[in-house]
Amino acid sequence: MYFDELDLSDEVLDALDAMNFSECTPIQEKAIPPILAGRDIIGVAQTGTGKTAAYLLPVLDELSSGLYPKNAVNCIIMSPTRELAQQIDQQVEGFGYYLNGVSSVAVYGGNDGIRFEQERRGLEMGADIIIATPGRLISHLQGGHIDLTQTSFFILDEADRMLDMGFYDDIIKIASYLGENRQTIMFSATMPENIRKLARNILHDPVEVRIAVSKPAEKIKQIAYVCHEGMKQRLVESILEPSKDKNAENPLDRVIMFASSKMKVKELSLTLKQKGFNVGAMHSDLDQKERDEIMYAFKNRRVSILIATDIVSRGIDIDDIQLVINYDVPRDAEDYVHRVGRTARANRDGEAITLVTPRDWQYLLKIEQLIEAEIEKPDLPAGCGEKPSMGVSKEKKKKRYYKKSAKKGGRNHKKSDKTLKTH
Repeated sequence: MYFDELDLSDEVLDALDAMNFSECTPIQEKAIPPILAGRDIIGVAQTGTGKTAAYLLPVLDELSSGLYPKNAVNCIIMSPTRELAQQIDQQVEGFGYYLNGVSSVAVYGGNDGIRFEQERRGLEMGADIIIATPGRLISHLQGGHIDLTQTSFFILDEADRMLDMGFYDDIIKIASYLGENRQTIMFSATMPENIRKLARNILHDPVEVRIAVSKPAEKIKQIAYVCHEGMKQRLVESILEPSKDKNAENPLDRVIMFASSKMKVKELSLTLKQKGFNVGAMHSDLDQKERDEIMYAFKNRRVSILIATDIVSRGIDIDDIQLVINYDVPRDAEDYVHRVGRTARANRDGEAITLVTPRDWQYLLKIEQLIEAEIEKPDLPAGCGEKPSMGVSKEKKKKRYYKKSAKKGGRNHKKSDKTLKTH
């Protein structure tokens, strides 16, 4: 389906046309009509499928009609992280470029008192759309800086991530400040029981739109190096060695490496810097200014390698990542899909390398079952040692996974370079 087949205003369509987007993604095609019809909705689709546009386009279209009160907060968008809140705010600006009088403000924690005061003044002046992290919004609500009684749209983006971060009670509290006559829109990459519980508490007769967890894009070359824990450092240095050659025809300067903890991120960053690699670290101990500076430097190629926890595996929109390295195998198979989905976006090629110790083998098998494919496991690069033997029993277990996968059918991908996959 094309955007001009939907009941969107000319101004919104003009913005999409200026951004060279014409064709809807599946989640946009299924979610936009019921949102325009005023229905509550719960959408289940992974990052990279266009969820942000699926709710922003119809809400912006509605707010531009002039039928909503001026000097009131007409829409609240909840975000689990500051980075995603900033990204959503940027997309509001892009999609609403040709709209008159639709304003937005992003509020998030981790700043100094000056930023908080700037937010307070902005909220008291009024804005159509507030994009906020839960804790920061509650601080403003308790301070009496914002009135949500006239809010018409309550949107939760990455709801499963917010609940994973312990924000369930905060979301219920925020909802208590809202009037009953509101439209609630919730998007989540997964649908565990706590998400269903939240939906029952804050949504009314919702439409459920579900897009199956997709497999990694076909353009991603996926490999797994089987190694011992003590071999990982040398292996990473070998993989990243081409990033030192800035004069190469195709320099390796857009790499994200995921580690399991902020302590490991710090250690890797320090060690690789000492080895001469151009790296930046992203983790929860950084304040907002430091995180903004590192992300800006990475986006502008002043930093070639970003080492991070899962804080950037969802919701950060960088289209031209060349390589994703999983220093540690994610424990949740769906997290693997989110991580490697950072590369091969916008119809580009990409590569994903996962370092697997014998202890991690069971998690790799679950990933292969989810994506219904066996990940190539080549020998280690020269000078990095011999890969350990996994044993007969584990090989038998692997075969059982593949037999189960074969019964479910093969992969079926359909991708258009004209689809809007902002988030």
